Amino acid sequence: MPATYGFLSTYPPTQCGLATFNAALASHLTGGAPGNGVVRLLSADAAGGGLAVDRTAPRVAHTWHTDSPGGWVAAANVLNRFDVVILQHEYGIYPGVDGDEVLPLLRAVKAPKIVVLHTVLSTPSMNQRVVLERIVAAADAVVTMTDTARLRLTTGYRVDARKVTVIPHGAGSHSSAPRETHDVPHLLTWGLLGPGKGIEWALRALALLRDLTPMPVYTVAGRTHPKVLEHHGDVYRESLRELAAELGVAEAVRWDDVYHDQAALSRLIRSADVVVLPYDSTEQVTSGVLIEAVGAGVPVVATEFPHAVELLADGHGLLVPHQDPAAMAAAIRRVLTTPDVANQLSGLAGGPTLRWPAVAARYQALAARLIRDRAPVSAPVPA
Repeated sequence: MPATYGFLSTYPPTQCGLATFNAALASHLTGGAPGNGVVRLLSADAAGGGLAVDRTAPRVAHTWHTDSPGGWVAAANVLNRFDVVILQHEYGIYPGVDGDEVLPLLRAVKAPKIVVLHTVLSTPSMNQRVVLERIVAAADAVVTMTDTARLRLTTGYRVDARKVTVIPHGAGSHSSAPRETHDVPHLLTWGLLGPGKGIEWALRALALLRDLTPMPVYTVAGRTHPKVLEHHGDVYRESLRELAAELGVAEAVRWDDVYHDQAALSRLIRSADVVVLPYDSTEQVTSGVLIEAVGAGVPVVATEFPHAVELLADGHGLLVPHQDPAAMAAAIRRVLTTPDVANQLSGLAGGPTLRWPAVAARYQALAARLIRDRAPVSAPVPA
């Protein structure tokens, strides 16, 4: 009998990168087979609607309402029904101080546990460090998606390095959406919007490209992050609109305030001539947007955040310093005006090994090893 999997994460219709990642991994790992399930983390401010789960994705077996204390008990009881448990980890999705309510759950789950780390901070607070070290101690295996994250974890935290495996973020197939031809160059950034996305630097870069004929159009796609919206309203988006007007590029910017399903996102990505990732963060060791852009064969211009430095090092994108609109504009100009450069930057870095089926196969192999290591050793039969 194949192993059954229990997944713990946010999950569609919640609209966030972690939910999308978990649904894709679960779909490809289980292939619609019965007996698998998801414990869905759900906060009161979670954005929902508009995202259907793939038909091959496991059903939601339980919902952990994270705004109420003590929900880990019921969640752990449900996860104990499965042969292997895969948990997605970000500090902000679990209750408690720095998400520390995941710790008693990890201790209560008896099945082999794989924890997927989406963030490994280089300068964590004392409590963030303690929480992550305890998570690794309680896990049977830990997955990072880049070598940068693995090195940061094993050298900056007190953890057992033998537990850590690097499995890349999966890339979807966008082949069903043909590359769109158009007369006006199209720049694209997508993802949940909030401070730190660096859109202001991309707008300033766009203003430096007004001499191009025709001038590019820049699409900023994605809803405002629900937690940003709850605490600050749409101040960031409005400030960006004002900046675009001040720079004289308002007519060249499209604000696409929706969360796209996979088909619509594929069409949007494949319509872009350049995907621009102007992020401010120097901590980002995983970016689903980056891997999807590269996987779709669209040239990328990105700031030097860790995942971009690692993934684009072999020439599948151009790196620019943080908060440097002149350098960003020069890189975009190079892609748009030099066909050889654009052709060179197209294509999937890492080839088919980054596609979801190959990534899921690596999780399956890791799970099989954990199950095998847990299996009791049969006593020799007496002669």
